Amino acid sequence: MTDRHHLLVHGGTFACVGDGGDISGVRGSGSPDGLFVRDARHLSRWQLTADGAVPESLTPVADGDTARCVLVPRGGRQEPPAYTIFREQAVGESAFVESLRLTSNRPVPTTVRIAVTADADFTDQFELRSDHRTYTKAGAHRSRQVRDDGVEFHYRRGDWTSRTTVTAEPAPDGVEETGTGARRLVWSLDLAPHGTAELALRVAARPHGVDREPPVPASPTAAGDQLHALEGEFVEGVAFPTGWPELAAACARGLADLAALQVPAKGPDGEELRVPAGGAPWFLALLGRDALLTSLFALPYRPSLAAATLPALAAAQATETGRDAVAQPGKIVHEVRHGELAHFGQVPYGRYYGSVDATPLFLVLLGAYVERTGDTAMARRLEPHARAAIGWMLDHGGLTSCGYLVYRADQGGLANQNWKDSPGAICSADGSRTHGPVLAAGAQGYAYDALRRTAQLARAVWGDEVYAALLEQAAGDLRDRFQRDFWMRDREFPALALDGEGRQVDALASDAGHLLWSGLLDKEYGEAVGRRLLEPDFFSGWGVRTLAAGQPAYHPLSYHRGSVWPHDNALIALGLSRYGLHDEARTVANALIDAAMTTGHRLPEVLAGYDRATCPEPVPYPHACARESRSAAAPLALLTAVGGV
Repeated sequence: MTDRHHLLVHGGTFACVGDGGDISGVRGSGSPDGLFVRDARHLSRWQLTADGAVPESLTPVADGDTARCVLVPRGGRQEPPAYTIFREQAVGESAFVESLRLTSNRPVPTTVRIAVTADADFTDQFELRSDHRTYTKAGAHRSRQVRDDGVEFHYRRGDWTSRTTVTAEPAPDGVEETGTGARRLVWSLDLAPHGTAELALRVAARPHGVDREPPVPASPTAAGDQLHALEGEFVEGVAFPTGWPELAAACARGLADLAALQVPAKGPDGEELRVPAGGAPWFLALLGRDALLTSLFALPYRPSLAAATLPALAAAQATETGRDAVAQPGKIVHEVRHGELAHFGQVPYGRYYGSVDATPLFLVLLGAYVERTGDTAMARRLEPHARAAIGWMLDHGGLTSCGYLVYRADQGGLANQNWKDSPGAICSADGSRTHGPVLAAGAQGYAYDALRRTAQLARAVWGDEVYAALLEQAAGDLRDRFQRDFWMRDREFPALALDGEGRQVDALASDAGHLLWSGLLDKEYGEAVGRRLLEPDFFSGWGVRTLAAGQPAYHPLSYHRGSVWPHDNALIALGLSRYGLHDEARTVANALIDAAMTTGHRLPEVLAGYDRATCPEPVPYPHACARESRSAAAPLALLTAVGGV
């Protein structure tokens, strides 16, 4: 992350704090500063002063599940600090907790005036993105109410209400106005000679749509213990490779991150579920594609993720065509948001269906889950949803009319609706963008796999031989068409996409590796593609680039035009293994694990595409999610691909 922010995550709650543990609420920074729950900022200021001044950091906050720092009053060499402040912070579900321990460094009594300035602006997370958009909030009203033990902040706009409660033990001596809407909690603490005093502060967030008060942990230690117990449950019982300790460490780190990145969702019968979020800080929400790929990567080791993701996405499946035509019957949701702007329709992401590939991936996961676990009850329960998903692929999705899955740019939503969803990501080798209908290559591979796996379910579980045969025929026809229409004979490589006229979008892109994972290419083509992906223009030494270097479209710091994505490489490694290219799969795995070793065994969302020969450490992409579910699960996919040997 940029701007020296440190991320604390627990379920649907995250906080970004600075080196000294403060929250400044400054907009336009590289990460959203504050405490966030369900897309709303429940703390926008949290600033500590001692004797009227901001203390100096002796030991700044380090990355971890708990934020700890050591602070002293500012002074000089001739005037050593009179006292030291040990600050510790953590998050729980809808909660933020802090402990302050002040220790006197003097042999005489000392009095310290401590103040914590707090505010909650309840800003929607979409307002904090650096896209210069503004949103009207007619009738919005904020208020504050002083309590005996702290202060409470309220927000209302129409039927939308939120609340943040700040309490302290001992209670503050006073709560002061600041002239800005923030409130300042103040204490006068008497320290005995070399004595100690402690303060405990607790923040409870009550977001809109949540009826119960959150259980606030008693202390940062208690919050940390809760999270560590959850992480332990995820890691326990997984057989890590003994011959490759670095891969084992990356798998363990990834599972621990997945434990923290579980957000609440509901199933078809209203049952409470926990599913993988997209990532923090920007995507701590249910994203269909992300949750599906994460669950697929983790399936051999933590099938419980798939067991929650499948019914959660089934419950959110579209049943009718929306006004914007992005939602269509049978389509699997792309993104579910709970924020104020989504509630009032000012952003389209409350339930947003702008994804061409979440629907086939839903079917791929369902088939893989049943094959792996033998849970035929899940297949029977979700049969109507699976058939509806197939119906969308054949009808609205374009398989019948166009021969391929197709999408069009969504005005106000996403221009591209495959995994490379940034503007301009689907482009020709010269960098020119594609306009009109887009037939993305990777999505066709997912569709092929979805048809085949659903045919197996129809035959083995649903007892519908006719339907199974129909799907198998559709899969075979798709495979034949694809190799005829997408294969670029002069480059011996598949096109990134076709446009609406059937013309090849000729950028050399990593999406070809997804076709290996799906098994769409014949063996000869697949082997040629797999070896091509390991040539120097594609392979940076830290992974396979999204676009091969040397093309005018390539940029090493572009989100999708030359960067290296761990989850993309995990799919490539699985595909290489499928086609018998085991040495190549291990090369990709080695590169990613080496990258993870430089960042505490954690893989980020995305890395820059610079070559390892000139950059002996991976260069971070400047706006990447610090923790992302697909990247957290990527080492598990690598373990599957290479067998840990």
